[in-house]
Amino acid sequence: MKILVVEDEEKLARTLQRGLKEEGHAVDVALDGEEGEYLAEVNEYDLIILDVLLPKKSGITVCRELRERGINTPILMLTAKDSVEDKVRGLDAGADDYLTKPFSFEELLARVRALLRRASDVKTPVLRIADLELDPMSRRVTRAGKPIKLTSKEYALLEYMMRNPNRVLTRTRIGEHVWDMNFDPESNVIDVYISHLRAKIDRGFDKPLIHTIRGQGYMLSEEPPA
Repeated sequence: MKILVVEDEEKLARTLQRGLKEEGHAVDVALDGEEGEYLAEVNEYDLIILDVLLPKKSGITVCRELRERGINTPILMLTAKDSVEDKVRGLDAGADDYLTKPFSFEELLARVRALLRRASDVKTPVLRIADLELDPMSRRVTRAGKPIKLTSKEYALLEYMMRNPNRVLTRTRIGEHVWDMNFDPESNVIDVYISHLRAKIDRGFDKPLIHTIRGQGYMLSEEPPA
């Protein structure tokens, strides 16, 4: 999943970024409210972690304005305040959950998983392409009923492709969503991971599902592109 962290305490922001990346997520960081709102508007995220007390524009204002613009990405708000009034303000602005500082990273991960799971349930319970299935709730992947073990990054790449079937996905688009906005499109890391996925998803099956679109990128499709 692709996550935006909007947090002005840079040390905390980078710690969250590193920890979430270790869980297999692509993570962008903004250090003030204006930058966070801009990134949330121009990029597609699966979750936003939004601090309340931010320079330039408060998290409450950012949350409210994103909702007014029709951006319904799940938002987990962070704050050093723990009064009922502050929580009500955040939730009334459109936040989906609220976490008071200081917090344990394990608790944050649990809330992140719950919000992502809730969003996945709304989108679709199980993703299917031909005989390939991916269950976002259990993170279980099978093809023709055979379980397939994937690393966290392989899983993130496959899930992104399965949420965008029959579409040409450029390296830049894949890199920005599965890695982060600083991904170098000239890197061959995507080709390496596609190769790993092919070995696990397509090898040994009659019909390949991962297709290379020469000069453009990759496509996950039941039928080869014309």
